[in-house]
Amino acid sequence: MSNKKTEDIVEIEDTRPEYMKKRVLVPSITAVIFLICGIFYAIHTVYYKSTDDAFIEGHVITVAPRVSGPVLNLNIEDNQEVKKGDFLLEIDPEDYAAKLRETSAKLEEAKASLVNTENQVTRSLSDLEFAQADYDRYSKMYAKGIASKQDYDASSNKLTAAQSNSKSAQARYDEITASIKRLEAEVKQDELNLSYTKIYASADGRITNRTVEQGNYVQVAQPLFAIVPEKMWIVANFKETQLANMKPGQPVKIKIDTYGGKKFEGKVDSIQRSTGARASLFPPENAVGSYVKIVQRVPVKIVFTEDISKYNIVPGMSVVPEVKVK
Repeated sequence: MSNKKTEDIVEIEDTRPEYMKKRVLVPSITAVIFLICGIFYAIHTVYYKSTDDAFIEGHVITVAPRVSGPVLNLNIEDNQEVKKGDFLLEIDPEDYAAKLRETSAKLEEAKASLVNTENQVTRSLSDLEFAQADYDRYSKMYAKGIASKQDYDASSNKLTAAQSNSKSAQARYDEITASIKRLEAEVKQDELNLSYTKIYASADGRITNRTVEQGNYVQVAQPLFAIVPEKMWIVANFKETQLANMKPGQPVKIKIDTYGGKKFEGKVDSIQRSTGARASLFPPENAVGSYVKIVQRVPVKIVFTEDISKYNIVPGMSVVPEVKVK
């Protein structure tokens, strides 16, 4: 009798619907998976810090003219590779060459006038020396009653006139000397302006943002194009709560959205000494009644430790760096 009951119980257990078994099994497996993933994520976040608020940065050298005029020659195209010292652009130099010739002519004229003035200064000093000696002689003779009052007054007047002529000649000499210095400075500036009509590459790189065409009239400080060198780095804005163990030199795995299947090697170069908000043009005013605490972000500079020249990596690209902090 007891054996039959046991067989009946076994038969009932075996005939339970499959969905009832899955209701118990699936949640259990799911819970175990989530627990394992949670443990793995918790361990991973202790040893690695990551952010998606990160971008490629690089030097962007904006090129603008130092003189104005029409563009006579343009030797660049969009996205062209250039080397330091390459001749890129020329502004019509004729006006600046004419100005240099005019100023140079004035300088030569002033130098010629200076020679004549030097002769006048020499002559006036000689006349002053003679008038001074003549006055001294007549003064002694007049004191002894040998010379007349008329001769004494005449020598005194000659001395006064000689002194006046000497001062006038010296003043003219100083004036021309100052004029020569001013003209020499103008000639130097005109030479510089003439040299500014030719623009050369200041660094190796690629031409970007070209807005100038041959024949355009360009103004001083007007952006014409930019040169972007090959050196790139990353600025990652980590939360302040992620920086406790972050230090320069720590290794970084870098994922660039353009190359999703590759992780580049890098390292932490430096950490900015202020938050991004504090370093902005208009930093927040926290001493207000409506203050709400917000987790701040601090820019961290990350550099590549592998050669990236064969990849098309440019400033502004989105990246996800992962820093190993422990």
